[in-house]
Amino acid sequence: MIAIDFTGLSLKLRQTEGKTTIFDPIRKKWLILTPEEHVRQYMLLYMIKVLQYPIALISVEKAISVGKMNKRFDIVVYNRKHKPWMLVECKAPEVAITEKTLHQLLNYQQTIQCQHWVLTNGHQNFCADYSSASIIWLESLPAYNV
Repeated sequence: MIAIDFTGLSLKLRQTEGKTTIFDPIRKKWLILTPEEHVRQYMLLYMIKVLQYPIALISVEKAISVGKMNKRFDIVVYNRKHKPWMLVECKAPEVAITEKTLHQLLNYQQTIQCQHWVLTNGHQNFCADYSSASIIWLESLPAYNV
């Protein structure tokens, strides 16, 4: 498991019609703050502010076809050639990262085909490298140098 320190990262929050909303810097819009969105936005800020992943090469909540079903991935980071490089699956903090979560990510992986996979609920964080046709679990998120 990877320790990710979200300390010092400030989410942009506001109250709208009695509901808390959060600003997504990738989609450039305000969204209802759900537990899963909270985790997704912290991961985005961490990747952008701490790891310096290029904001222009990050995609959030896009539709993909998985078999005959339409699904939406949480986060994909692209390399400089605009090929998918990292797939991130976010869950609400109360949802444990389990084999079921990994299977969901692997279903998306069949379509997107990324070198790195991340599973997170904000407390449990896992990252794998799948670059050599074998899975290597990493001790930290990789630097963006592709």
